[in-house]
Amino acid sequence: MNDKKTFLEKFKEFIKNQPLIFILIGLCTVVSIVSPSFLLSQNLINVLIQISINALIATGMTLVIISGGIDLSVGSVAALNGIVVTAFIQPFVGISILLCVLVIIVLSVIMGFICGSISGFTISRLRVPPFVATLAMMNIARGFTYVYTKSRSIYGLPEAFGWIGQGYIGFIPVIVIIVIIVLLIAHIVLDRTVFGRYVYAIGSNEEVAKICGINVRNIKLIVYILSGMLSALAGACLASRLITGQPTAAQGYELNAIAAVVLGTGGMSGGRGGIGKTIQGILIIGVINNGLNLMRVSSYWQIITMGAIILVALIIGQFKKED
Repeated sequence: MNDKKTFLEKFKEFIKNQPLIFILIGLCTVVSIVSPSFLLSQNLINVLIQISINALIATGMTLVIISGGIDLSVGSVAALNGIVVTAFIQPFVGISILLCVLVIIVLSVIMGFICGSISGFTISRLRVPPFVATLAMMNIARGFTYVYTKSRSIYGLPEAFGWIGQGYIGFIPVIVIIVIIVLLIAHIVLDRTVFGRYVYAIGSNEEVAKICGINVRNIKLIVYILSGMLSALAGACLASRLITGQPTAAQGYELNAIAAVVLGTGGMSGGRGGIGKTIQGILIIGVINNGLNLMRVSSYWQIITMGAIILVALIIGQFKKED
């Protein structure tokens, strides 16, 4: 009897600590009943592909929000790098897959570093609020995409360019493999390194972190650089998936990333959350969007859903604080 009670107590504690897992299971059950095609293997792979871009951006957003900040520029940085990468690769018709992947990685690191450094320097050194600094970067990056392309998409890309976005290794999409690697590295960095502990400390109480000898300015700078790099990589992957560079790409993706992180953490106060929680949030959003698509619901309702998810998550997070 005592063993049974102990098991029930542990189960209740698990439900309390991991409610998103049960929400995800419930959503999958409901969607599969409404649309049986949801459980088809091809559709489940499509779900993973659909959430991959958001997963990359949300990983960087997780670091930012845990540190007590926010990055509104992620979608625009993704679009900018998508244009830069496609414009650079377009003339090389016979480029190999290996060289194409190398170019994508190098350009993503460079562009992400530049954009992230500007935002991070403005926030950490000049003490501009993250909302304002990243809002400015959002407009600058998006503006450059329109200026360079004159609002026209970049077509005629080599076949090798589509390998990251559309290729498979075995039965697993390449882009999903990339996302899994990024998520694993991010999880290790946040949970197993000194840098990760510093990020949590700054988000929990910046003043106390300073007293403890943490170089807050440098940690913040690195966080925004990482967010910029992951956003840039996401933009290159999106361009590869579409096999085109679009100046309008990734619009509103900052909302999806924030929704995933907030859904996982239950708020934006900093110092809490993690990659595991963000993954759960990403999967829930992916299942909801896929379910709406299968039911042929207008894409406009998906935008409304994202806003509702953020609002509900913040309300729940506020109640948890008061408790």
